[in-house]
Amino acid sequence: MRDVAVVAFAQGRHSAEDQGIAETEMVLPVITELKERTGLSRFGFTCSGSCDYLQGAPFAFVSALDTVGAWPPISESHVEMDGAWALYEAWVKLQIGQIDTALVYGFGKSSQGDLRAIMTQQLDPYTLAPLGVDQVSMAAMQARAYMEKAGVKEDDLRAVAARSRASGRDNPFALHLPDPEGDDYDVAPLHPYDVAPITDGAAAIVLAAGDKARELCERPAWITGIDHRTEPHALGVRDLTRSEAARIAGEKAGAAGVEVAELHAQFSHEELILREALGLGDGVTVNPSGGALSANPVMAAGLIRIGEAASRIHDGTASRALGHAASGPCLQQNLVCVMSGEKNNG
Repeated sequence: MRDVAVVAFAQGRHSAEDQGIAETEMVLPVITELKERTGLSRFGFTCSGSCDYLQGAPFAFVSALDTVGAWPPISESHVEMDGAWALYEAWVKLQIGQIDTALVYGFGKSSQGDLRAIMTQQLDPYTLAPLGVDQVSMAAMQARAYMEKAGVKEDDLRAVAARSRASGRDNPFALHLPDPEGDDYDVAPLHPYDVAPITDGAAAIVLAAGDKARELCERPAWITGIDHRTEPHALGVRDLTRSEAARIAGEKAGAAGVEVAELHAQFSHEELILREALGLGDGVTVNPSGGALSANPVMAAGLIRIGEAASRIHDGTASRALGHAASGPCLQQNLVCVMSGEKNNG
């Protein structure tokens, strides 16, 4: 296996409202920033993550290539997933050995449509999608099942949301949200503050292999383990109170012993489920960036979790960090990326 590292990470300032700019305009600043920081104008491979349903047009991701510079022709790919899965594809490409650098980015504008209606389209088209059940209602069902099984109270969920929002206020890229308040429900038992906010945004990461990583970054975040797993599509055939996919992915990636974990928990109860699945004890700092409860740009939030975790390696505040990404209803798909300041660690 080749040594591959995250050598640079950039994200734009997130917004909760439509700023009247196109997705391409959101992507351009972060791509430009990474090119300037690394000194690279072209990359061995480019891979993006986005959702045409958010943009309302087929193959809408193609326009974003204008921000990369696709002429002369480049080696490029795309996943209709969060940018974290684009990073996985780029990591595999680097393992083949034909390239030494890769650019990965993800972006999405949730504000220009009804996100709950849009996300319903990812459900089984025969049994679930026709019911019109939205992702928040399904998350509430999962939260209720978990709370009854684990003895968790609404105050425990509020504490997760409060910590996330407090951390987000220290993050210049997150939405600066007030402390959780109010007793009204979104969908019981979830209050509005238990649900990730509508967010527009973009992020990008540069991966590099071997000596090239050392050239581009003083302290690379070496990927010592990465894995992704999925649960069955049908909600009725899995235990919603735990995440087997996250547990297996964490074990395969080597999650034990991390100091910082950035978890893509779009609902407050999901953080508690993921903590258990990944074996994260009280000594692990979780979501110091504020996590998805402070900013949740769909198709970029998972990639941001990896980038934020890598940043802790870059600045020396952690020696081992974990980035997690999720997709689908009730934590259906989970990706875990473990990074270290040392190539042979993990």
